[in-house]
Amino acid sequence: MATIPSTPLHAPALHSQRLAIFAAIVRAGSISAAATQLGCGKSVVSRQLARLELELGARLIQRSTRRLALTEIGALVLQQAQQIEQALERIADITDQYQQQVRGLLRVSCSIAGRRPLVPLLAEFAALYPQVKVSLQLEDRLVDLIEDQIDVAIRTSNLVDSTLVARKLADNVTVMVAAPAYLARAGTPATPQDLRGHACLVYTNGGKVYDEWTFIGDEGPYVVRVDGPLQVNDGGSLVTAAAAGAGILRIPQVLAREELARGELVPVLADYRVPPAPASYAVYPARDFLALKTVAFVDFLQRRMGGAGGVSPPGPAPASAS
Repeated sequence: MATIPSTPLHAPALHSQRLAIFAAIVRAGSISAAATQLGCGKSVVSRQLARLELELGARLIQRSTRRLALTEIGALVLQQAQQIEQALERIADITDQYQQQVRGLLRVSCSIAGRRPLVPLLAEFAALYPQVKVSLQLEDRLVDLIEDQIDVAIRTSNLVDSTLVARKLADNVTVMVAAPAYLARAGTPATPQDLRGHACLVYTNGGKVYDEWTFIGDEGPYVVRVDGPLQVNDGGSLVTAAAAGAGILRIPQVLAREELARGELVPVLADYRVPPAPASYAVYPARDFLALKTVAFVDFLQRRMGGAGGVSPPGPAPASAS
């Protein structure tokens, strides 16, 4: 049995398209007929065949004015070329399916606290698109979307990577809340300065304690330093503690929405202005061809979370995103 010489380029260096063209020539019966079927010039097909033979160091087809005949090596190569041709067709079919259907594994990253508003939406999205499997990664660190193979991250932090795309999902209002039982026991503060005499629940992260609460008065912002019995690096846990009567909490309203609706928490110092919490963004890597599952998910979040606009083509992340 003939074998392909090993002295020319190794098999991985062979161009799959040239092998597919070779199979098309054999199937069509001539270079001219193959060129017609492939929609390209006869010289292009002939040149690709010659290049393939040069790379292999073997003649694959014996040419005459009337017909083409496979050489012994050509018959062996044809078997492999046909498999490559079929694989390329399957790859094209798979790509077409994934770009025309919302399907596949969708990897989502979010902060630990952000799970409270996000998880119900993930369940809703999964019901809408049953061919999508959602994998949620909860971390407060700034995840590298490329290295960790994340499709979409939900963020409120500053964006420093210009290769990412950010789409605004919603503005976030900051509120101060407490349980009715706590206010009945400790009294209701009348001014921000009164917070110094109250148990305040404080967020902490990365060694930093966020115990300076900013208010906006007639003459500009001013800060009140607070203190209390509990410091936690998870906003959801702070909401739970506040609802249990542990103290007064300053939090993005979206994280305490359910407790406020049930009356487990009530607003405190509602007449005083506070800076808004950072807006929420869906962030994903900039790509020329964005998977339909990612487009559908970001568009779904924008509709459900109140942001404006749909998913536009990938571009640089806005400098104002935070």
